[in-house]
Amino acid sequence: MRPTLPVVGTAVAALVLAAVPAVAAPSTDALISEVYGGGGNSGATLTQDFVELANKGASAVSLDGYSVQYISATPGASTQWGVTPLTGSIAPGRTFLVAEAKGTGGTVELPAPDATGTIAMSATNGTIALVSGTAALTCKTAADCAADTRIKDLVGYGTAVVREGSASGALSNTTSASRATALGDTDDNSADFTVGNPTPTNSKGETPGGGDPDPDPDPDPTPGDKRVHDIQGVTRISPLNGQKVTNVPGVVTGTRATGDRGFWIQDVTDPDADPRTSEGVFVYTAGTAPTVAVGDSVLVSGTIAEYRPGGETGSNQTLTEITAPTTITVSKGNPVPAPVVVKNVPAGYLPAPGGSIEQLPLEPAKYGLDYFESLEGTLVQVDDARVVGPSNRFGEVWVTVNPDQNRNQRGGTTYPSYDQQNSGRLKIKTAGPLPAANVGDVFAGATVGAIEYTNFGGYTLAALALGAHTSANLQREITAQQKESELSVATYNVENLDPSDPQDKFDRLAEGVTTNLRSPDVVVLEEIQDNNGATNDGVVAADQTLQKLSDAIVAKGGPRYQWRQIDPENLKDGGQPGGNIRVGFFFNPQRVSFVDRPGGDFKTPVQVVKKNGRAALSVSPGRIDPLNDAWEDSRKPLAGEFKFRGRTVFVVANHFASKGGDEAIHGRNQPPNRTSEVQRMKQSASLKAFTEQLRAVDKGANVVLAGDLNDYQFSPALKTLTGDGNLKALIESLPANERYSYVFEGNSQTLDHLVMSRNITRFSYDVVHINAEFADQASDHDPQIVRARPSTGDANVDRIVFALEDLIDRLKK
Repeated sequence: MRPTLPVVGTAVAALVLAAVPAVAAPSTDALISEVYGGGGNSGATLTQDFVELANKGASAVSLDGYSVQYISATPGASTQWGVTPLTGSIAPGRTFLVAEAKGTGGTVELPAPDATGTIAMSATNGTIALVSGTAALTCKTAADCAADTRIKDLVGYGTAVVREGSASGALSNTTSASRATALGDTDDNSADFTVGNPTPTNSKGETPGGGDPDPDPDPDPTPGDKRVHDIQGVTRISPLNGQKVTNVPGVVTGTRATGDRGFWIQDVTDPDADPRTSEGVFVYTAGTAPTVAVGDSVLVSGTIAEYRPGGETGSNQTLTEITAPTTITVSKGNPVPAPVVVKNVPAGYLPAPGGSIEQLPLEPAKYGLDYFESLEGTLVQVDDARVVGPSNRFGEVWVTVNPDQNRNQRGGTTYPSYDQQNSGRLKIKTAGPLPAANVGDVFAGATVGAIEYTNFGGYTLAALALGAHTSANLQREITAQQKESELSVATYNVENLDPSDPQDKFDRLAEGVTTNLRSPDVVVLEEIQDNNGATNDGVVAADQTLQKLSDAIVAKGGPRYQWRQIDPENLKDGGQPGGNIRVGFFFNPQRVSFVDRPGGDFKTPVQVVKKNGRAALSVSPGRIDPLNDAWEDSRKPLAGEFKFRGRTVFVVANHFASKGGDEAIHGRNQPPNRTSEVQRMKQSASLKAFTEQLRAVDKGANVVLAGDLNDYQFSPALKTLTGDGNLKALIESLPANERYSYVFEGNSQTLDHLVMSRNITRFSYDVVHINAEFADQASDHDPQIVRARPSTGDANVDRIVFALEDLIDRLKK
């Protein structure tokens, strides 16, 4: 719900949503506009669940004989639809509020509902349907429901099996799913709905605690005693938070009629001289579209609030707002203040007091994010904004206003360390799909909008006008061809791959392996899902997933890879519920052989044994330390023993615990709490102990650790692996500004790694940039590859063998 694109004057061209295949004809009048199931739960503000309907047509729609119905996310054989009968009608352009089950928590009542039922909706995952009729539906699949002509509209949220297109995001006790655009309906729930603060609005336009949005008192057009800068204050939290203000003057600089509805005002008559206090503020009109226009001189009364995107318990900062507003329009057609030109913000990121920064006085000349906070609600302009994070389906793109800050060779901004944050990153948010913007592209000229704070990224320019998209023609990389004498090992996170993914994804992944990586000898794969993906029904086998990828590689001219993996215990390795993601090996049997030793399963730990005086694995493939609580709800590392030209190479496939739960780097607590780091350090210690067992038997053992370690090269987790020098993280062999394989919130950073034993000294290494910097991605990760000469275990023998191999390579060339 919060936020979507505001609209201002004629500066913005119309944006058209990309077409999505529909499962049924989109509604032309009555439809579901908002769904919320967390009412009355612990931590909720509202006391009751609700479904909000809306009428996008030009005539009133009768609801007599209609019903709202609900079914759980994964219905079983005995699951039945819950039914709430409806009566009455929805006027054109208005909403209709259906209250459902009431809980014992929450503090705010819904506005007077237009209909009331008793359905106890799930707060996180489920399906709501608007039905012509009051008999309970019987369909329990998306296809069957699409064929039921009684269903006028349907919304699946979270992990719902019954949905239109893809389900919207999962909800919570404090969030709802709401139409993302002006009642747009493409019959794809994920495209049509956004997750945000609940905004229930009844047919009278009433909102929680908002009263009548159209009061008709005898207004007093005299400005009150508070100004915008009094509201904003010199810290992140308004000194008037929770207080009522009367007749705050300002000129409307932008409006937003959908989603997070409201408008911005800016004081042009009585600003102060304090650079810490913004002269702009957002006026939040909740369920009612603003009736003011850009250039209106207005007086706004209401209550000052601090809205925290993502919920009060989260680490995000807040957005200062005037809520439950009453607005007097004094005059129209006034000049809009010139936007503040933003560039070269301070290199310092945020103060780090060891706790909350919210009450600290702003220092906009010292800290970049203090600078943005001092402009909250203000109209700003960014010129020739260079893209440092590609555009996405949510209408977002990351740019930099500090073009020389840790710039890398492909146009992005590299993340160098925890204490060197890139302060120039800024998210741009629009209403619909952006041009497909890749890293290095430029929005030439002026991009204009208001500064606000949003979820997933922090300070955001809510775009009113975009500069002209200019492509930098960024190319996908192709790695160097390996020599015949080199063993090539790659790592590739294929992002929740399962057989139901479109063939195009398999083809593009295959193209990446064959063309961009040049068909490595061994490919370590992460995020391979089971044969039915996120369907949670006990299936754990992934042979169909791996077969489909193998076939796609052959079709692209690559080798017929064989694979080795171990099925996880159902629902024990984290990731998407029901997906049972795991790691595995692809290998080219024409180049390497896999040493199979039976006995490996999800719970049996692999042991290091001695065979003929050299290290070997007790089972191959085998899981490393799988019963250690370090691997709880996380992928277990998989060790495999390979033979290359008679030399043994131990390859370990990894996918460490995610960063979920860590505080935002732009959040209220500084430095942010990285709680997930604790588990990854334990995982690194477990993995390190295994490599030391190999060294204890054979100091010359060839070891390659590959995969998504979900942490940076400078993190404690990586230092746990490499600190004693026996292992080396290959990313550190690259120049500092080239150390990245993933782009997040405009930071080019490293999560994927190849780590090798120090005795492998002849190698070349490459991060092959084909995904992370591009709007069009086969995966959100870039693969990596190392081409290496494994050691024989004897330095003198190595010199002879390598010299002979070099000679043979030259003769063949």
